[in-house]
Amino acid sequence: MLIISSSRTKAGHLASPDGITDTRPTRRPALGSAVRTSAAATVVAALTLSLLGCATAGEQSQGYSRPAAGPERSASGQEPTTGGPEPSAAGGSEGGGVASDNERRSAPPPPVRTLTGALTAALDPVAEGSRAYFSVGLRDIRSGAVGVYGGGWYDTASIVKVGILAALLLDVQDAGRALTAQERAYATAMIERSDNSAASALWRTIGGADGLDTAHRRLGLTETFGGNAGRWGLTRTTAADQLRLLRAVFEGGSALTQESRAYIRTLMGRTAREQSWGVSAAGDGTGNGFRLKNGWLPRSTTGLWDINSIGQITAGGRDYLIVVLSDGSRRMDTGIALVEAAARRAVGATTAALNGDGGW
Repeated sequence: MLIISSSRTKAGHLASPDGITDTRPTRRPALGSAVRTSAAATVVAALTLSLLGCATAGEQSQGYSRPAAGPERSASGQEPTTGGPEPSAAGGSEGGGVASDNERRSAPPPPVRTLTGALTAALDPVAEGSRAYFSVGLRDIRSGAVGVYGGGWYDTASIVKVGILAALLLDVQDAGRALTAQERAYATAMIERSDNSAASALWRTIGGADGLDTAHRRLGLTETFGGNAGRWGLTRTTAADQLRLLRAVFEGGSALTQESRAYIRTLMGRTAREQSWGVSAAGDGTGNGFRLKNGWLPRSTTGLWDINSIGQITAGGRDYLIVVLSDGSRRMDTGIALVEAAARRAVGATTAALNGDGGW
């Protein structure tokens, strides 16, 4: 579990659950503070490819300070583990190098391209001009170039519905059965129209927060924790973990079968027109278009909004997995504008950098 230091104005080098050194911004100040931190305080966490496997819910506000450590749900203090080998950079399993006929090891893979510079330059101005907070995760599928801007935990709101569906499909796979007609109806309503009643029904089917956490661990997520007391919208997550979930859905090598992955992608490609805002704004309308799930949640004690968007888009001839998480917007429309601005700038800068550098 990541330990986030207690001051947002200083960035520490932190050991992530995956064993990489991560530089993250630390705890945020109170929202009412008139003092804004400098752009240098917002730090990009560059993640390696091999480590990224990659709506209201009757809540009570948990406040707006990032937790000093990620939320813990297990009474024993032990998070579920799946055992077995970790996913490799190619989406398979690590079990040593590939040997030739004469037993010599294959050449090591080329270094992973990180998006640190491009994301920092693109998103620092957005952060400086906003009173809300946000974090962006981006992965270019072709090259494996990947990066995360910002850090800390955010409420998922309705983006957790992708995780709920993934958990349901893992249960179905394990049981060796097909989805029932009712489960399909709930899944369609939950993803395409963001129906909360359908989400609550499937939340109970998968075993609530414990079932979600177990499924997430199987898919490589380490920083996401299901909401308590049936409040699935208050599941806590990070941009890095949502990238891991997207990779489990959009790329091979995860516990989800090809059929299960295709089913989730299909539903994410049928988002209701009125809910087609968010990271889709960064796409250029080419390729496969976009696949999307958004989340929006007004907090009861502050009146401020959580606005999140995750999905897959195409721009500049490249397919991207992209996550934008935010909280602290005064209105839903300003939160959407922030998410879309961050997505556009992140994808635009990354595309220019990758296409202008030998076509990574």
